Amino acid sequence: MQLEWAKHIEGNVLIVSPLSVAEQTVEEGKKFDVELKYCRSQEEIEGKITITNYEMLDHFNPEFFTGVVLDESSILKSFTGKIRAEIINKFKNTKFKLACTATPAPNDYMELGNHAEFLNVMTRTEMLSMYFINDCETTQKWRLKGHAETEYWKWLCSWAVMLREPADLGYNNGEFVLPELRYHHIVVKTDKRLDGELFIKEAQSLQERQNARKITIIDRVNKTSELTNNNNDTWLIWCNLNEESSLIKKHVNNCFEISGSDTREYKKDTMIGFSHGNVTRLVTKPKIAGFGMNWQHCNKIIYVGLSDSYEEFYQSVRRCWRFGQKKPVDVYIITADIEGAVLKNIKRKDEDAKKMAENMVKNMCDINKANIKESILEENQYTPSVYRGDGFTLYHGDCVEEMKNIKDNSIHYSIFSPPFADLYTYSNSERDMGNSRNENEFFEHFRFLIKELYRVIIPGRLVSFHCMDLPTSKYKDGFIGIKDFSGDLIRAFQKEGFIYHSKVVIWKDPLIAAVRTKAIGLMHKQLCKDSALSRQGLPDYLITMRKPGENPEPINNGDGFTEYHGEKEIAGVGVKFSHNIWRSYASPVWMDINASDTLQKESAREDKDEKHICPLQLDVIKRGLQLWSSKGDIILSPFAGIGSEGVISLQEDRKFIGIELKESYFKQAKINLLNAKKQLVLF
Repeated sequence: MQLEWAKHIEGNVLIVSPLSVAEQTVEEGKKFDVELKYCRSQEEIEGKITITNYEMLDHFNPEFFTGVVLDESSILKSFTGKIRAEIINKFKNTKFKLACTATPAPNDYMELGNHAEFLNVMTRTEMLSMYFINDCETTQKWRLKGHAETEYWKWLCSWAVMLREPADLGYNNGEFVLPELRYHHIVVKTDKRLDGELFIKEAQSLQERQNARKITIIDRVNKTSELTNNNNDTWLIWCNLNEESSLIKKHVNNCFEISGSDTREYKKDTMIGFSHGNVTRLVTKPKIAGFGMNWQHCNKIIYVGLSDSYEEFYQSVRRCWRFGQKKPVDVYIITADIEGAVLKNIKRKDEDAKKMAENMVKNMCDINKANIKESILEENQYTPSVYRGDGFTLYHGDCVEEMKNIKDNSIHYSIFSPPFADLYTYSNSERDMGNSRNENEFFEHFRFLIKELYRVIIPGRLVSFHCMDLPTSKYKDGFIGIKDFSGDLIRAFQKEGFIYHSKVVIWKDPLIAAVRTKAIGLMHKQLCKDSALSRQGLPDYLITMRKPGENPEPINNGDGFTEYHGEKEIAGVGVKFSHNIWRSYASPVWMDINASDTLQKESAREDKDEKHICPLQLDVIKRGLQLWSSKGDIILSPFAGIGSEGVISLQEDRKFIGIELKESYFKQAKINLLNAKKQLVLF
C-alpha cells in the first residue's frame, strides 16, 4: 500500500522505515513493478522513490521530496522524544504525507495527537483541548468528552483509516484471511526463591518479576532447546535478556543471534538471511527485530522470556502471523511458575486491544465507507423555533442569529453566563459558541454576540455576565498558571463600545474546588512539597458593562425603607433598598451567595453532558435584576440554559427573552418558565 501510494505522487518520495525493513521493501517492490532504491544519504538518490531507515534521516534534505512515508509510524508516540520532534519539524512543509502503523492505540491519545501534528491536521495540544478532558486524578490521563465523541470520530476519519481486513470497508476478504493462531503456555517448575524470600513465592511486583526471570533462565532455555532441537522446523525465538539470548545460541542447534551490540550490517544481513531461509533458527529481542519484517515463511515462535510490553508482544507475533502466512502459527510462551501474572497481563491487554480495535472500526466504518465511495455525509440540521408565553419569549436556536429578531434599543438589562471557551461540554453543535479550538477562535465568535448586545440594549443600561478566570495545564498550555479570562471578556466588550461598569467577587470554598478539580495549587500536599505552586482558589465574578448614553428610563431604587423578616433585613419583590441592604449589595465581595441554589437540572441533563447546566446561582441573578432593572423591564439571556434568568425575571415582575441552542435545555426552560408563571398566578 505504501509503494502504491508513492507511485501516484508527482515528484520525489522518501520512505522511512526501521532497519532491515528498507531492503526487504525494495524486494517487495520488484513483485509489484515499483522501482525504488535503498539509500543512506541524499547523494545516493537516483530514482523517484527512495527508502532509508530512521537512523539515516539526518542525511537527507526534506525540501527535495514532495511526499514522505513513515513505515512503523508508532515511533511518533514518543511524547517528548527527539526523533518525534525531528520528524515533525523536518517534514512540516512536505506536501504529501502517509503514516502507517500496525499498532495504533485507540486509547493512546498522545500517539494519535502526534500523528495529527505530523500530518499538519492539528497540533497535539489543540486536539486535547477540542475533544478531551483531563478530570482524572493524574494529569497524564485524558478521556473523550461525551458530546465530542461523534465529532471526534468524524475528525479522525477525515485524516485516518483503521482497518483489519477488507470487510471492514465493506469489501470481500478474498485471500486476506489469517490462519489459526495457537498459543501454548509452558510453565517451568522451579525450586528457586526470589531474592530476600525464605520461601518459594510468586512474583507480585514488576521488580520481583524481573528477578524471577533472571533466576530461572537456565530452566527456560532448557525447555526451549527441548522444543527446537528434535525437528527441522524454522524457529523464531524472542527473548528479553542478553543472557537468555547468548545461552539460546549455545543450546539451540544452528541458531543465529542478533544482539544490540552487533553491527548494523550484521543485523541487516542476518534478518534478510532469515527472510530468505538461509537462517532457520533466529534468537533476538522484539525491540531489535520485532517491527516491520515479513517472516510469513515461519510459523513457529517461542518466547523464552516475556516482558510486560503488550506492543512488543503484538508486533513480534505478527512478524509471522500476517497476510501471506499459509499455515497455522504456533506461539510457545515459556514462563517460570514464580513469574506471576505476566502472561495474564498480556492476555488482558490483548483482549482490551481487540475491543478497542473493534470499537475504532465500528465508529469509523460508516464514515470511511462514505469517504471511499464518495458519498455525501449528512450534516447536522439546524431548525430554529420560538415559543411565546405569558410574559416571556423563548427562542430555540443560535443566539447571534436569533437576536436579529430583537429590535434596536429595546432590552433594559441582560444577564447571563457565557461558555467558558471550552469544547463539547454543553453540546456537539457546530453553532455552539463554546465549540472553538482555542480562545482566539472563541472570542472571534463571541464578538458577534457583543455587537448584537450593543445594538439591542437601551442606551445607559447594562449587561452583566458571570465568569471566572481559567486554570491552565501543562498539556494544553505548556505551563501551570491562570488565564485572565474575565479580563479578556471585559476587553472584548470594551472593543465594541461598552463601558466597564463594575465587578463583584463571588466567594467559593477552596476545599470544594480542590476536591472537584484536583488542581495541584489547591492541594495541601503541594503546600508541603513546594508552596511556590500553591495558590488561592478561583472565585466567580459578576462583571457588568454599560452601554454609553443617557438612560431614558431611570431605575429608582433610592427611596429606601426597611422591611424585616424575623431579625434579618431583606430586599424582597418590589422592595426598595435600605441603607443596610445597599451596603451588602455594594460590597465588592459577596460572601453569602448560596452556591447550591440553582434550578433543578437532572431532567435536562443528557448522558453525554460534561458540565452542570446552570452554573449561575439564582441569588446572583436576583441581585442583578434588583440592582439594575425595574418592574416591567425586558430582561435578555442569550444563553438561557434551562431558564434560570427567566424564572427570576418573572418572579421579580419583569418580562423575559431567552435564547437557547440545545434542544433538551430549551424544552426544560419552557417547562420551568411555564411553572414559574403558574406559581405567580396561584399566589
